[in-house]
Amino acid sequence: MFLKLSGQRPTNLGVTKGQLAPCPSSPNCVSSQADSSDAVHYIAPLALNGIKAGAAIAQLQAIIAALPRTTVIEASKTYLYVEFTSQLLGYVDDVEFFVDNKAKAVQVRSASRLGQSDLGVNRKRIETIRRQFTPGS
Repeated sequence: MFLKLSGQRPTNLGVTKGQLAPCPSSPNCVSSQADSSDAVHYIAPLALNGIKAGAAIAQLQAIIAALPRTTVIEASKTYLYVEFTSQLLGYVDDVEFFVDNKAKAVQVRSASRLGQSDLGVNRKRIETIRRQFTPGS
C-alpha cells in the first residue's frame, strides 16, 4: 500500500512586499531571504547575471520539468511555485522562486510541509537546480 503524506498546501506562500514567507523554526526549510547568519535556513540566491526575469523563470521551469515528481502550481514572469513529492511516502515540499530585480537575483525558498528534519533534501534540491541554472544562456 502506498502511503501519501502530503499535508495541506500552505496559505502563506507567494511574494509579499518583495519577500517570500519566512522559514519556520524547524530545520526542514531553506530560504535565500533568511538571515545569512542562520546556517540552518540560509541559502544563497541564484545570481541573475543580466538574464531577464521571464527568461530566468523559463529556464527554471525547464530544469524543474526534468526532475521527477514535480508539479508546477503557479508561474508568472517573476514567480514560480512548484511542489516536489518524495517517491517513498509522498511527502510534499513547497519550492518557490522569485526574480528580485532589485537584488539582481532569484530568491528561493524550499520547505517541507510535514515533519521536523528533511535530511538536507531541500538544500540539496536548490543546489542541484543552481548547478543547472546558467544565467545569460
